Amino acid sequence: MIDPTTQAQLKEAIADCIGSDRGILDALREEIRPLKSATRQIQARATTSISLVATDGGNNQLQFDPFLIQLIRVVDSSNNEYCLEAVSPTTPLEKLDKFQFNLDGTPRTALGKMMRFLGVDSLSKLSHMIRPTKKGEPVSPSWVQVYRELVEWAILFALLDKDFGTDTLIICDGLLRSKVFAQDLFPKLLNGIKGRIEDHYTNSRRQILLAGVAKHSKVLSRYRLAMALEGVLLTDYPAYVEVPREVEERAYVWSEFARGDDRASDGGEVNKFVGGKMFLVKFGNRKRDPIWPVDIFLPQISNSQLILGSMLTDAINGFPVPHYPRCLQKAHENAALVDFDFDILQDFIYEGVRESLGAQAELLDAFQLQDADPAQRRYS
Repeated sequence: MIDPTTQAQLKEAIADCIGSDRGILDALREEIRPLKSATRQIQARATTSISLVATDGGNNQLQFDPFLIQLIRVVDSSNNEYCLEAVSPTTPLEKLDKFQFNLDGTPRTALGKMMRFLGVDSLSKLSHMIRPTKKGEPVSPSWVQVYRELVEWAILFALLDKDFGTDTLIICDGLLRSKVFAQDLFPKLLNGIKGRIEDHYTNSRRQILLAGVAKHSKVLSRYRLAMALEGVLLTDYPAYVEVPREVEERAYVWSEFARGDDRASDGGEVNKFVGGKMFLVKFGNRKRDPIWPVDIFLPQISNSQLILGSMLTDAINGFPVPHYPRCLQKAHENAALVDFDFDILQDFIYEGVRESLGAQAELLDAFQLQDADPAQRRYS
């Protein structure tokens, strides 16, 4: 515990830091002030909304998992399962490459179809973050997260190849930007997504809208206090404001993660990572309701009112998180591995380890009876 004398010194030191850094807050307020006059009200619209979500690594914290097995599972808000794979950091990349294609070379999975469209035949060519591990070097588990993200993009791309019976808004879990693709493959994928959306409208007059919603954002974290002080989005009705690119760029360590096609057309660096334009959106009708970062697909910025209005209709009934798209929450619920599913997965791992141990399998039975976390007793 900090003694009173130290508390007084600490309080004085913090006050000095805040006083010397006050200019930073003033600068943030100056940057964000124009957004107050750019705030627009959202009008509710009626459109079918679906959402895609992949199981997150944080949802798969097994009590016993010596091989760090991760499930790659993608479902939507209607509980349609598009992918279910088990991958570990030591899974050979050659095996995963072959899994994406049939013996005759035709794509077998959604990821294989996306790879074929992008003109690559291996994961190491698809992403510079997935590389074969040299013998004797430690294996990094981070590439599994990259693989999961690639599968999510592949499922989205494959979904756009299906028929839609009505105008549909597809909401992705996260912003429409990525740094996992190699070279210029992500812009090529975005062009493919744009082409398939245009084909739907040309062939069947169906309007397919695309957006992404994030739980957190560097932009929102940086400017949250300044926005509150300047009264941005402090309205008694659902509202949104478009975030200028220069404001985005100041919030990110790597400015290219905020540089869209609009900046590239002004003579800047070519956009390789950004597929959406960011909006800060408040779906509630009270001043202190939560604000969410939303990316709208770049070619559909002109439809921002329609897209956000459709989201509003879905978010009004948001549960358990209020004023957050309900379809996204349903997809999260469907994707989460909990309770019975979680127990079954744990049993599968035990069975797999038991078979691999052969004559020593009985040792695993004794191991299962041991307390996995004896330190928890201090809380009981």
